[in-house]
Amino acid sequence: MAAPETSLAYRALVHAVDRVLPWVARAGPIKLSEGDRERRLALARWERWGREQRDPARPLVWCHAPSVGEGLQAEAVLRLLRSAHPDWQIAFSFYSPSAVALASRQPVDAADYLPYDTRTNVAKLLRALRPTALVFTKLDLWPELATRARAAGVRVGMIAATVSPVSGRLRSPARRLAAPGYAALDLVGAIAAPDADRLVALGARRDGIAITGDPRFDSAWRRARAVAPDDRLLQAMAGALTLVAGSTWPSDEGALLDAFTVVRATHPAARLVLAPHEPTPDQLAQLETQAWRRGLDPTRLADVRGPASLIIVDRVGVLATLYCGAALAYVGGGFGTAGLHSVLEPAACGIPVLFGPNWRSSREAGTLLEAGAALALPRDREESAAQLARTWQAWLDRPDERADRGRHAVSVVERELGADRRSAELVETLMAGSPASRLPTPGSTAR
Repeated sequence: MAAPETSLAYRALVHAVDRVLPWVARAGPIKLSEGDRERRLALARWERWGREQRDPARPLVWCHAPSVGEGLQAEAVLRLLRSAHPDWQIAFSFYSPSAVALASRQPVDAADYLPYDTRTNVAKLLRALRPTALVFTKLDLWPELATRARAAGVRVGMIAATVSPVSGRLRSPARRLAAPGYAALDLVGAIAAPDADRLVALGARRDGIAITGDPRFDSAWRRARAVAPDDRLLQAMAGALTLVAGSTWPSDEGALLDAFTVVRATHPAARLVLAPHEPTPDQLAQLETQAWRRGLDPTRLADVRGPASLIIVDRVGVLATLYCGAALAYVGGGFGTAGLHSVLEPAACGIPVLFGPNWRSSREAGTLLEAGAALALPRDREESAAQLARTWQAWLDRPDERADRGRHAVSVVERELGADRRSAELVETLMAGSPASRLPTPGSTAR
């Protein structure tokens, strides 16, 4: 069967974006311009690695995960593959600047940004890496890369595959443009049956899909169990009834600070730890200003030397540890359009979770709600702050109820363990079934 190909419309769109994005990036946030610059420089780095370190005698699996959440899903699987197949080479690509730190810790031979999905970039990447299998994580499938890899004899798969019922990819024209990429998939490990149905709607073959679960449950479970009881970060919250609010945006933070002023009036010992999704100097300063206006006294995590009622986290990579010292958690993103951040880390620590009203793109949030381990706030901002304060106070006043909800949260995580092993087995199947490579010879030129 001939490999699917992207449409002229898709190629034209990618070409136009590739030409326009540098101008947009210069006028946008630093993160946008940094990402654009590094994606353009990454191709030369990948080619250098291919010349100097790619061993053609060894199989290579190439895993792509766009950002941190997907990177954690991939990490749980890659650690199993690294242990079971030390003879393989493993490459890892990502898309977002926020994934740089995680990428540096992945158990792989090479990690770097994924260049833009143009035919020329893809052809050069495939020549440099000569992968045996290409594995996308969650939903970040790039049609040109998927179809060209399949045409070259590379086996193409997806792990932790999930499609939100409200995903824009399910609607035209995105669905039509992306369809060849999904048709190029040999094997897919879907998180759940509804995801499998939606992947078929996107173009994936039904007979190539297995239900393997979500490796983030395994990742969150292991990270929670790895936190030492005497960890220094936990000491900042010792002996207090602390709410840790993770990955927050300004739309979350106003409600949190308003609710905290109410809670402190009845629970003077209560503490709030605020961890912004992007702890830039400007964002931290704005958050401090908001706190001062409410009569609160914020302290940055780096400056904590003793008891502090309001701690603002000024670095990344510590949130999973902080959750393990909390009495309850709030997860950000539920008041915006970018999506709710991961609720699994606090759930794995055995604490109940609160979040905003826009949670329906998160399957795990819905599962926690069904189990009585979480509460979603109403859409109205003033009402949500009042509800947050009432729930916060109630869970502090009723420790038995709080502990019971925390046990339900842990049970949700435990029921879904094993997805990392099942996903690793799917990748092994891909690697074993890969035909002889039909990649272009070095020096050939992509059309």
